[in-house]
Amino acid sequence: MFEKRYLVLEDGSHYTGFKLGADKLTRGEIVFNTAMTGYQETISDPSYTGQIITFTYPLIGNYGINHDDFESLTPSLNGVVVKEACTMPSNFRAQKSFDDVLKEYDIPGISGVDTRSITKKIRQHGVLKAAFVDDPSEIETTVTALKTTEFPRTEVPTVSTKTPYVSTGFDLRVVLVDFGKKQNIVRELNARGCEVTVVPYDTSAETIIKMAPDGVMLSNGPGDPDDVTVALDMINGILGRIPFFGICLGHQLFALSQGAKSFKMKFGHRGANHPVKDLATGKIALTSQNHGYAIDADSVAQTGLEITHIALNDGTVEGLKHRTLPAFSVQYHPEACPGPTDSNYLFDEFVEMMQQNKQKERVTHA
Repeated sequence: MFEKRYLVLEDGSHYTGFKLGADKLTRGEIVFNTAMTGYQETISDPSYTGQIITFTYPLIGNYGINHDDFESLTPSLNGVVVKEACTMPSNFRAQKSFDDVLKEYDIPGISGVDTRSITKKIRQHGVLKAAFVDDPSEIETTVTALKTTEFPRTEVPTVSTKTPYVSTGFDLRVVLVDFGKKQNIVRELNARGCEVTVVPYDTSAETIIKMAPDGVMLSNGPGDPDDVTVALDMINGILGRIPFFGICLGHQLFALSQGAKSFKMKFGHRGANHPVKDLATGKIALTSQNHGYAIDADSVAQTGLEITHIALNDGTVEGLKHRTLPAFSVQYHPEACPGPTDSNYLFDEFVEMMQQNKQKERVTHA
């Protein structure tokens, strides 16, 4: 017999469903993801640290989970909400069920609830605080507690690597600053012959320069970019000296380092089908996205940056480049795995930028 569990929202509403995953009960900011596949990559994406994910696709877990497709070693989200969780997955790569993995990593969840209703509520009111309870008598007190709860703002220090490490390559050397990176960034760079050294989020520009990299990547990550101001001096310290490419949180920090401003979105972009327009070519790409903050377009005009991409759904900033220096960034995920691969050419552009800079240095020193 399935045990009941309750999802409680700060607006006073609650949903009755069934226990999924761990016995541990948690609280977090509830968000929704519209992707039809990729639930394993989603729950292991460090950008969801501290959040409770509502999956809008009605069946989650049908192809199971394997050891190879995790985006981080230890998932750091606070919970999941699904309409139906498949208990008997069918796929030749499947090694565990969705429920098994949630229990393994001590992640609570709930199934059997109206995820459409939850999603509509978030779209209407914005992201909400939420909690799981197993005792219905605790619902009222939980609502009261949620209204006064302040969640920690230390997501990036929690998920960033504590010590540098190297993923080998044979051509270009890239330093990847880890704000909560997805592993597929490393895979994409390795596939292009890059040796990748992953360093903590608070690594200084001086330390990076001493590593003599050909390029620097600023990774994705969770939380508010205004909470990671320690990275701004590092960005300005390498700008113009080493080519760099920022993704998601890395994009936001690049913008902030040049004087632009960020803002919290009503419900964010989380899914695998977000259309983005390249302003230079007019081409439209479908992109994978996961962010709750964006860069204020008006604030970019006061900087040395240029907007290169915009979201077609709401017109928000999706890409930037420096007007004179070798540095660019995108808000979405060109390393999306699984997801649309329309934008992974950006890694090729980054490689080309590093090669051109290397050639320029050879000519200068000749």
